[in-house]
Amino acid sequence: MPGAQVPFSRYVALGDSQTEGVGDGDDVTGLRGWADRLAEHLARHNPGLRYANLAVRGRLAGQVHAGQLGPALALRPDLATVVAGVNDLLRPRFDADEVAGHLEAMFAALTAQGTRVATLTFPDVARVTPLARPVSHRVTALNQRIREAAHRHGVAVAETGHHAVVTDARLWSADRLHAGPLGHERIAAAVAQALALPGSDDAWTRPLATPAPPRPVGLRAGAAELRWAADFLRPWIARRLRGHSSGDDRTAKRPDLVPLELAPLHRDPAREA
Repeated sequence: MPGAQVPFSRYVALGDSQTEGVGDGDDVTGLRGWADRLAEHLARHNPGLRYANLAVRGRLAGQVHAGQLGPALALRPDLATVVAGVNDLLRPRFDADEVAGHLEAMFAALTAQGTRVATLTFPDVARVTPLARPVSHRVTALNQRIREAAHRHGVAVAETGHHAVVTDARLWSADRLHAGPLGHERIAAAVAQALALPGSDDAWTRPLATPAPPRPVGLRAGAAELRWAADFLRPWIARRLRGHSSGDDRTAKRPDLVPLELAPLHRDPAREA
């Protein structure tokens, strides 16, 4: 609906690297990410929007709960997004009930304060990274618990894992763990639709306009997996063994609710690719 105004003016995003925007920009020029893109959508329908992003890469769901919920409640948002759990999925010890419990505690506290909350489910990472097949059942288990917890608290859920396009390699960054710019654009559109925002629709669920290049097979596929493991998996494992996180010594990129500066409207790459 042209000219329709969104009912939100104070948006706070809680989460880990995806919400921080890793994969969409860089640490030198700045990260954008799906939460920033969602905030831009909101601001175009409500120029008075103020936006805070408390997400920090590497955080487990329990760390998001412990470190971000209190500051988020203090900002008294009328809209919040809560997305966490992927870092937990990748750890040797994973308890779907424990992770979902942290998410539900955040859903409950925010909605009790009158905040509209949105979250999302996760795609099967094994369809993007074959070496991640051992965690496929974890994704299924966590997604089901997220749906159940969201239903109990009236939280909007963007079902990003249901559509084949989300495993198109062109939506992912080279590390295959974070969305690339096109993927972040699709996530923002999915959350906008889940919230029934003006100007949102299901275009994000559709395949890209051009066919995906064929995936390597045979020896080429094996070589590609080995390169990925050397470039991204090995450093990740090394950090875990040392007890380090990619988010060590990092703080939220946008800790305060401040007005969002809108860039000029540009063509939507998610609808053109």
